[in-house]
Amino acid sequence: MLGWFRALMPREDRFFDLFARHAQILIAGAEALEGVLQGGENVSRYCQVIVEREHEADAITAEVLLAVRRSFITPFDRGDIKDLIQSMDDAIDEMNKTVKTIALYEVRSFEPLMREMGQTVVEAARLTAEAIPLLSAVGTHAGRLSSLTEQITRVEGHSDELQERGLKALYQAHRKGSGDGDTMAYVIGAEIYGHLESVVDRFEDVANEISGIVIENV
Repeated sequence: MLGWFRALMPREDRFFDLFARHAQILIAGAEALEGVLQGGENVSRYCQVIVEREHEADAITAEVLLAVRRSFITPFDRGDIKDLIQSMDDAIDEMNKTVKTIALYEVRSFEPLMREMGQTVVEAARLTAEAIPLLSAVGTHAGRLSSLTEQITRVEGHSDELQERGLKALYQAHRKGSGDGDTMAYVIGAEIYGHLESVVDRFEDVANEISGIVIENV
């Protein structure tokens, strides 16, 4: 009877499968965002890819939260599991917010610094996807996990610098102009820069969650 009951419970390794799937969605979303920022006729198509990936990520997040409620044994603290998957989901949510803004204002060309920020999003997503599977043996991989989270933090710092430079360039261009078009270009550009920085900030949140798990379990 006990064996039958246990068979109905989510397996401990199921969490890691779900984390890994979500991490791959983050890469797909980040690469699509990078495609958006190349501009041109493919902007709408790449925006739609991110919308679809965000829906897939939501479904995985819901599955993780359900598994947490149903499991007697979890690989680490239930609160840490919820916070980790939520921080991962926040990253794809921010990508979705970014493309919603782009679609709203029908933006089809982007500043070079915006494209560079898109590259930092891809880098952060790939580092995250490398780190996530290592949590299945956190003690063994503690050193590598610490290195990866530090790299994500550095990427976030570089993204901050790009945003500051981008906003300064927008402001200088705005000062040179005087029409409503220049004002709108500044407002829209600043909003896009803000969203891009928020995406990378969310990846830093993921890194912080991973660091906390390492500290608590090593």
